[in-house]
Amino acid sequence: MDKLWAGRFQKETDKDVNDFNSSISFDKRMYRHDILGSIAHATMLGETGIIEKSESESIVRGLEGILADIEAGTLAFDETAEDIHMFIETQLTERLGAAGKRLHTARSRNDQVALDIRFYLKDEVDEIKKLLTALIRVVVEQAKKNTDAVMPGYTHLQRAQPITFAHHLLCYAQMFLRDLDRLQDAYRRMDAMPLGSGALASTTYGIDRQRVCDLLGFAKITENSLDGVSDRDFCIELGSAIATIMMHLSRFSEEIILWCSWEFKFVELDDAFATGSSIMPQKKNPDVAELVRGKTGRVYGDLMTLLCMMKGLPLAYNKDMQEDKEAIFDAVDTVKLCIITFTGMIDTMTVLKDNMRRAAAKGFINATDCADYLVKKGLPFRDAYKCTGVLVAECIRQNKTLETLEIEYYKDICELFERDVYDAISLERCVGGRRIPGGPAVESVLRQIEEIEGVLPHED
Repeated sequence: MDKLWAGRFQKETDKDVNDFNSSISFDKRMYRHDILGSIAHATMLGETGIIEKSESESIVRGLEGILADIEAGTLAFDETAEDIHMFIETQLTERLGAAGKRLHTARSRNDQVALDIRFYLKDEVDEIKKLLTALIRVVVEQAKKNTDAVMPGYTHLQRAQPITFAHHLLCYAQMFLRDLDRLQDAYRRMDAMPLGSGALASTTYGIDRQRVCDLLGFAKITENSLDGVSDRDFCIELGSAIATIMMHLSRFSEEIILWCSWEFKFVELDDAFATGSSIMPQKKNPDVAELVRGKTGRVYGDLMTLLCMMKGLPLAYNKDMQEDKEAIFDAVDTVKLCIITFTGMIDTMTVLKDNMRRAAAKGFINATDCADYLVKKGLPFRDAYKCTGVLVAECIRQNKTLETLEIEYYKDICELFERDVYDAISLERCVGGRRIPGGPAVESVLRQIEEIEGVLPHED
């Protein structure tokens, strides 16, 4: 296959250089977007009279035929082609002859690839948003089932205060909602049509960029031809948004891994989302969560690839920028696979409420409420804090809890204690009293659920 630049060169490209230079092995996934972009460009060329209308229509029909053949599986990609753009243009020329060679009028591969990657990633962002929305819905459904599941909340991985499992889950729903916002924000800046920028300095042909923009469904055209071909901010922003999603999934995974262990045993994963050991028959391993945790580092690497690739590039296009695709494609593929698998794992897991409640009964996680009891009776908080600390020390000495420690010990520490302290420090009262917006009480959790469901996109 002749190179596009064959006229300037007297020697064939070295085979190893060909392989090194080629990108079709990974950019062929953009075939549909490349063809649709070319159809819009050819349509505009015909409408503006830059090429004959009949030739424009012939090119469009030829491109539609190539698209149909690829999707039907009757046209295989030529892995010796330099890239997807050259493959499609060569196919078109083979089918149409000279008319096919007119497609590239007023266009460079630089602005063509800039269009394709934006166009392709717009669709991928929409797909990631759908998957993330589905995950949020599953998290919310699990929360609805567990508004009464009292569990210990943690700081420093130490039991701290009582909450509910629903409240804990909804924390992740909030993280994922922010991720949706980040994806939408990245999409907004991605949604600019660069075709017409040429190699770097636009073109002397009287093309209608806005017509191509409208045909392809972009929000606007890029405003500077140099920026149009050299900008990859949108890849970096999407990579950053995906890395943040993976970070949230990884944090969630870490807790799932802990909760599945015998030391916690707060949840049990469905057999379909766990694996066994090759040597230990008793094992049930949370491999899905572990792989999500591991793949997070991989996606971070993709983001660093994009940042390092761009950090020293002069304007405008440089071949370094070919490296954008493998990195962002890998990030997209990885996050989609992780979200899909993670959603099924959360949807099918069994919540062991009794184990959570037993864990909450230990660790003195109602100590703050004990101190608040004294504060509400007029004692300064720091004094109440000290009294409660002495009570906790006494409980540890006697191997008791605040609920089982006799009232005499309370009164020895502070005369303000009465028997109603036991009601004040009951776990259900401790959780139920925190009914302010954002708190773990049932009514507060139900408000959170209502607000989350209210901002989620409607299901198709």
